[in-house]
Amino acid sequence: MTVNLEVSEGVGTIRLDRPPMNALDIATQDRLRELAEEATRRDDVRAVVLYGGEKVFAAGADIKEMQAMDHAAMVVRSRALQDSFTAVARIPKPVVAAVTGYALGGGCELALCADFRIAGDNAKLGQPEILLGLIPGAGGTQRLARLVGPSRAKDLIFTGRHVRADEALTIGLVDRVVPAAEVYEQAHAWAAKLAQGPATALRAAKECVDAGLETDLDTGLTIERSWFAGLFATEDRERGMRSFVDEGPGKAKFL
Repeated sequence: MTVNLEVSEGVGTIRLDRPPMNALDIATQDRLRELAEEATRRDDVRAVVLYGGEKVFAAGADIKEMQAMDHAAMVVRSRALQDSFTAVARIPKPVVAAVTGYALGGGCELALCADFRIAGDNAKLGQPEILLGLIPGAGGTQRLARLVGPSRAKDLIFTGRHVRADEALTIGLVDRVVPAAEVYEQAHAWAAKLAQGPATALRAAKECVDAGLETDLDTGLTIERSWFAGLFATEDRERGMRSFVDEGPGKAKFL
């Protein structure tokens, strides 16, 4: 398999494994969707790490495979491509991308689907599709602009240039830069900590932020209000408040 799911400490690691560069061919895209849906369903997966290995996250699409496709074929395929990445973005659990080496094109777009991005000091990110006479097609024009702002997104998309980890941190494309050898360890630790939290409340928080960004303020507040009230029907809310009253803040156990 070109993508695998391994679970440890409540954390599901979706690991790309298509040497040497983790090129995202059609089979890999479809497998990503399958595993994102599996991670969504499984109760033992409470947080997710996206990881490409020690040397490279993902260097983009399989260009040779794409070159053989004509317009009609890509009209059909482009929806499945976007759906694969959207399945990752919609995992209703905390998701962190552990980025080492290249995260280009589809690789960068996959990292954009995470809630948090930890990059190695050797990371290089970018959307070089323009250099092929194309534009990003797996969500890059939309998610990148929402993350770093339209001007910075246009700079990266119009030029196709790569940004090193330090610049990616400065513009908000990644959230933390660490030594390359520590990327997975730190990403797993971040996810494992959140995996101990209240699953329904975390799902609610993620949906409120993500859905709220796609709509106006009043609608976003309605989404928030609905989830906020709904959480009062959950066991986690009872446990959290009871622990606060009996033991003080920050001591509730939600597993």
